[in-house]
Amino acid sequence: MIHFAIRFATLATFLTALEVSPVIPALAAGGGGGGGGSSEDLMHPSAPSPAPSAKATHTTRSAKKKPSKQSLFDDPVFAKGYREAYSTIYDRQDYSGAIEQLRALGHDDFANVANLIGYSYRKLGDYKLSQVWYERALKADPNHVLTWQYYGLWQIERGNRDQALYHLSRIASICGIDCAEYRSLAAALEQPPGTGLVY
Repeated sequence: MIHFAIRFATLATFLTALEVSPVIPALAAGGGGGGGGSSEDLMHPSAPSPAPSAKATHTTRSAKKKPSKQSLFDDPVFAKGYREAYSTIYDRQDYSGAIEQLRALGHDDFANVANLIGYSYRKLGDYKLSQVWYERALKADPNHVLTWQYYGLWQIERGNRDQALYHLSRIASICGIDCAEYRSLAAALEQPPGTGLVY
């Protein structure tokens, strides 16, 4: 039944996008966190994506290319600090320490930073603050696919499966149904409600 609902939501999203190309509000209820860009490792929700290199330009996938502008990852100081915070999260599971490191970067409104802060709060069990940071990431970049994925996982953890399906449809509209973020969230949605999943 869930599998059918996922396929139906995806089909509805694609049909809507083809007909009207509507603007969907970026701030739905709930949120997840994570960091870096997408990778095949995201097929397994417990495996983090690799930290971006200093040369990474951005981690969202958009249908339209924006004019080229310098990325924060081009700044060696920012890139080094971000990689250190990423390591603090995924190698040491020190979420409080990572939040301090990320806040010290001085770029709270950068989607990658806000997303990692949201993820860290979620891992600490502070769902309210996690949600604030996920929504901040989506305000900065409504097509930040990794935030939609982790925010969808947040929704599942909170028992909001319908909202998680909405997040899944947003991911499909950004990067399709074959991207790792879509597959990861879809797999989590296929698990029975109440399953103690770890993301």
